[in-house]
Order: sequence, then structure tokens, then C-alpha cells
Amino acid sequence: MTRIPIRKIYQGVADRRQMFRMFDRHAQRPNRWESDDSALYSGEWFETGPSEHDYMFEILPPLWIRGEMFAMREFLTGSITSIFFTLRIDGRVRHFHGYCDLSDKDSCHRMRAAIIERESRPVRAMTRDERLEHIWSSSHDDYRGYAGGEWPQSDRGKRTVVSYSGRQGTVLKLLDSLTDAEIAAKLPVHLRYLPEAIAA
Repeated sequence: MTRIPIRKIYQGVADRRQMFRMFDRHAQRPNRWESDDSALYSGEWFETGPSEHDYMFEILPPLWIRGEMFAMREFLTGSITSIFFTLRIDGRVRHFHGYCDLSDKDSCHRMRAAIIERESRPVRAMTRDERLEHIWSSSHDDYRGYAGGEWPQSDRGKRTVVSYSGRQGTVLKLLDSLTDAEIAAKLPVHLRYLPEAIAA
């Protein structure tokens, strides 16, 4: 079984509106439902508030409850479903959502360990990938999408965002090709000047 990387996709605590947007942040993908899209979602996680956590707990009876986590009964795709965690990190109770592949019996425990490791770091910092994921998660659907037929074959299907490019005005760019300056411009001020973290 191929291990899907576990990745933080949003910095800060998502409110209810943002949480629901991130549940299907790949909704605009081309050929939706025509292939197994499990890898797009599996391993993604973000922090929620206690009221969002409790709201999701009360929507439907959970598929299961195991200590500090519960699984949603409805699956997103294949064997991928939402897992909600209540974790004590550095003496504070916090809540998280992650997509885990329940066909892998250890996926929830790896997700839990990865969240604790990431959120226990003493220095507040972000990797380049975390910056890009935050931009993707927080961009409105009108300003993000996927490279289509007008792009070179090698770029088709890759994520795109609208970016301001000086004299050229706004242009559509591949998310992964944003420069450091373009990334900084798209981040909120409180995240813009965080140091670069080394990916674990």
C-alpha cells in the first residue's frame, strides 16, 4: 500500500463556513467521479473550533468512537472518511479534522501522531507546501481551478490560481509555480513573515 503524505492544509482555526469549504476543496477538479480521487483527500487535515467539532458529532451517529476521535458515517470517496480529533497539545484542548483511509487500519493513528508532532513545534513556522495549501484552501472558487486544454499537456490537471503580476495585471498561474513574493502577497499579513519550516 502506498503511503499518502499527511499534510496540513489551512493555518489557523477554521470556522464553520471555511470547514465546509475545505471538506471538498477539490470539487472543481476535471473528470470528477471518473477515477479514484482518494489520493487528493487522504492525509489532509486542519484545525476546527470546539463548536464545529460538536456540530459534526451531532449530525449523524458516528461510524465509530475511539477515545479522542470519531469517524463520520458517510464516506467521501472509496474508503476515505472524515475523522475528528480532540487532542490535548501543550496543555490545551484543540480540535482537528482529517481525511483518513479506513482500509488502512493505522491511518487514523498516523494522522493523530502527525498532528501532534506538527502542532507541538516550539517555533511557529510554515513550509512552502503549507503556504501553497493555505492559499488553495482560502482562495474563492472563482480565483482557483485546474489547468485545462489551453495549457501544455504536461500541466493539464494541475492546480491554478489567479495572481497579480505587476504590469501584466492578473494572470492565471500554476499554484506550484508561484514565486516567494507572489506567495507572500496572497497570504494574510499574520502568516506572511513566518519563517520557513523544514518539512518533517
